[in-house]
Amino acid sequence: MRDDDAMVRRLKKRDERAFAEMVGLYQSRVFAVVYRMLGDRAEAEDVAQEVFVTVFKSVDRFRGEAAFSTWLFRIATNHARNRIKYHSRRHRKKQESIDESYEVEFTRTLSDRQARPDAVAEAMQTEVAIQEALRALDDSHREVIVLRDLERLPYHEIAAVLNVAEGTVKSRLFRARAALRQELIKRCGDDIIGEK
Repeated sequence: MRDDDAMVRRLKKRDERAFAEMVGLYQSRVFAVVYRMLGDRAEAEDVAQEVFVTVFKSVDRFRGEAAFSTWLFRIATNHARNRIKYHSRRHRKKQESIDESYEVEFTRTLSDRQARPDAVAEAMQTEVAIQEALRALDDSHREVIVLRDLERLPYHEIAAVLNVAEGTVKSRLFRARAALRQELIKRCGDDIIGEK
């Protein structure tokens, strides 16, 4: 396990190499969280950059009561929420489909595992359906699905990120999964989730 404590100490001293190290360690996960919440690659890139700038500027407020990654994901989630609110106030509902660069990256990952072309195509269709279904969920459902099912954070970390009780996370996740299931059935029929 990496030593985030040492990195945080260096960040508090405004060590730019520590900043580069933090970005290198967390950029893909932060981007994944905000992209899944926003559904727009360009917006997610902007928000992810804002997250790291915010962390660098406010690292002195990190008290170490939770893991550094938990604090970082809280900032990322809050930035994504704020961007969603900003656009909803302006009645902007632009949501891009999975863009080509994401498709290429996803396909390359599957190809690296020597998947058959039909399996790659099927997996890509499933990923597109899941992304579209995620976008249809309300924000609180989307964020708990992203944090638990896609980022694999433990319940106690999600509770800390969302600033809610662990029981609230579990009940929200139960409702979110049911809503996601209904969205997937609507888009793909029962086959995608193994219904008989």
